Amino acid sequence: MNILIAGGGNMGLTYARAFLRSHVTDLQHLMILEHLPEKAEALSTEFPGCVYLDSRDCASRADVIILAVKPQDALSLFQQLKLGIEPGQVFLSIMAGMGIRKIAEGLGVTKVIRAMPNLPAQIGQGMTVFTAADEVSRLELAMVQNLLATTGKAVYVTHEGLIDAATAISGSGPAYVYTFMEAMMQSAREMGFSDAEAELLVVQTFTGAVDLYNKSQYSCSEWISRVASKGGTTEAALEAFRRDGLHTDILNGTRAALQRARELGS
Repeated sequence: MNILIAGGGNMGLTYARAFLRSHVTDLQHLMILEHLPEKAEALSTEFPGCVYLDSRDCASRADVIILAVKPQDALSLFQQLKLGIEPGQVFLSIMAGMGIRKIAEGLGVTKVIRAMPNLPAQIGQGMTVFTAADEVSRLELAMVQNLLATTGKAVYVTHEGLIDAATAISGSGPAYVYTFMEAMMQSAREMGFSDAEAELLVVQTFTGAVDLYNKSQYSCSEWISRVASKGGTTEAALEAFRRDGLHTDILNGTRAALQRARELGS
C-alpha cells in the first residue's frame, strides 16, 4: 500500500514513524509531502527517498493520502494536491474542524475519512475517533482503521458531529489531565515535597490509578467509594471539590471545547 502524508509536522511524522514501526508500510511505499525546502531536507535524513516538495511527483501513486496540515493551510494544500491526485484515492484528514463535505468539495473527491487523534499517539497510546463519507467502502474503512490503530486505539462513529465531541473529550483531554496534575504537584510542593518528589508522587498516582481501573470491573464511582472512607481524608477532599464546583467546571470546560470545535468547523 502506497501512503502519502501531506504535511511534515508533529502528527504527520507521528503517523510516518508508527507505520514504519508497525510494518504496515516501508520506505519504498511511504511518501511525505513538505512544502518548506529546509524542513524537507532535514526530513530526508530520517526518511530517505520519501520526502517530496511537489505533489505532482508523488500524489498520483498514493492509495491513501493523509491530510496532516493545520486547518488554515488546507486551501493551499488542496490547490497543490489537485495537480496530482487520481480518481478512487482515499483521503484521511486529521485536520481539526474541517468537515468531510468541505474536504470533498475542496479537492473534488468523494472518498474522505475524517479522524481526530490526540497527543499520546506519539507513543502509541493515542485515542482516535473517525468517521467516513458514504462513498468509502468497508474494505477501505478497515484499511484506514488498521493505519490509525498503529498509534493506539481507534473507534469508528457513524455521525460526523461526534468528531467535534471527540475533539472536546479525547483530543483536548490530555491538557485537562495535565492541568489537574499540575495543580496536585503545586499542592505537594506547598506541603513540603521537593519538585522531583512532587512529580513522582503525582505521576505514579495517575499511572497507578488508571492501570488499576483498566484491570478491574469497577466503575469510577465504585473506585471512589473504595478509596473514600467515612469521615476520612479523601472524603474531606471530595467534599471540597463538590463545594467548589469542580465537577461542574469540568463539564463546562468540555462543553466550551465542543462549542469552539463547532465554531471552527463552520
